[in-house]
Amino acid sequence: KRTIYCGVDPTAPSLHVGNLVPLICMLHFSLRGHNIIPLIGGATGLVGDPSGRNTERPAILQEIVQSNAQSISSQLYTFFHRAYECASKRLSLYETPATVPAVLNNLKWYHGMQFLDFLRTVGTLAKIQAMLSKDSVRSRLQSEQGLTFTEFTYQLLQAYDFQTLHQTHQCTIQIGGSDQWGNIVAGIELISKSASTSEPFETRAFGITTPLLVTSSGEKFGKSAGNAVWIDKDRTSIFDFYQYFLRTEDRDVEKFLRLLTFLPIAEIQALMAQHNRTPENRQAQRVLASELTELIHGGVGVQQAEAATQVLFDEDLATVQASKVIPALPSDRLTHLSRQELFSLRVTKLAAHAKLTRSISESKELLKAGGLYVNGQRCETDIILDDSYLLDQRLVILRAGKSKHMVLAVS
Repeated sequence: KRTIYCGVDPTAPSLHVGNLVPLICMLHFSLRGHNIIPLIGGATGLVGDPSGRNTERPAILQEIVQSNAQSISSQLYTFFHRAYECASKRLSLYETPATVPAVLNNLKWYHGMQFLDFLRTVGTLAKIQAMLSKDSVRSRLQSEQGLTFTEFTYQLLQAYDFQTLHQTHQCTIQIGGSDQWGNIVAGIELISKSASTSEPFETRAFGITTPLLVTSSGEKFGKSAGNAVWIDKDRTSIFDFYQYFLRTEDRDVEKFLRLLTFLPIAEIQALMAQHNRTPENRQAQRVLASELTELIHGGVGVQQAEAATQVLFDEDLATVQASKVIPALPSDRLTHLSRQELFSLRVTKLAAHAKLTRSISESKELLKAGGLYVNGQRCETDIILDDSYLLDQRLVILRAGKSKHMVLAVS
């Protein structure tokens, strides 16, 4: 049995989907009886990792980093709790751990450490030649932006994390994305050099890198790429999270099912065979979206996302449940109105008021062109709604054209 750790720097208040692959890799170790340590970089987040970046990260105030650390720590506890539930349903071969792993913060061992102490502990064991040979350093030294001394020393900080966990928790494996290779190797080298004698295999340090989560077109999921899908439902709504994976391209869906879900391989293969026979049904994408939404937002989140999808895209609205739809929709697709507002304004004014259109005149043009819909039915005249239009006694769906929706909710 081994102890494995994976770290994440709190440079944002939320994890994103790009963080999931190394976390799920660590989870598989946990399900097979190994100890795992999720680590928050409360100290290293103040420095900024140059790996995989062309420019230096903007400096973040210490108060913001610590606030982010608290937020991500809470997310990790929730993530592991839900992940164990998902895994227990799909991987009956393994025993679900009884407790969620404790989340550590490297600020614990860096707080109060003097610079000279760090140089004497770590700096004396680090060779400049080895540090310069790392891809993350070499590529930046050759770039126009260059590399600051702070970024240059980041690999020593991550190396010291590994060494500290090795000494205090008998941690022998670090997991990280493929862009973390240089930092992980720095930790292995530091542990090896600080050992007083030749270590037995059981205490030697190792690294495992996982693929960066990218689409077949090479698009990265990370927040620095500008297209992050956040774990926090206030930053990426449950509906948008579900829809993102529902829109997965056919050439990516099997890879994501294998990397991000706990479905057995045989089940994925059977699903893909069915999908390839009738790809227009998008069955594989539906399973992927459902599995990941349950992993991140729980079973209730799946129900909400599917209900919201039904409201916006399905023709059958007879079974719509407002209690599931409203929590799942993002604010730009949901408008709360009083009954008086809903039943006193003509539909063209309602559309403008709810920002489905930019103005009443635009709404009237849309109506005239036959492009304004209420609950999926084309409006022929500028009607005033009444109780008969309410779905589940609370909702009305306005649509402009084929795909622009706004859900009106009676508050």
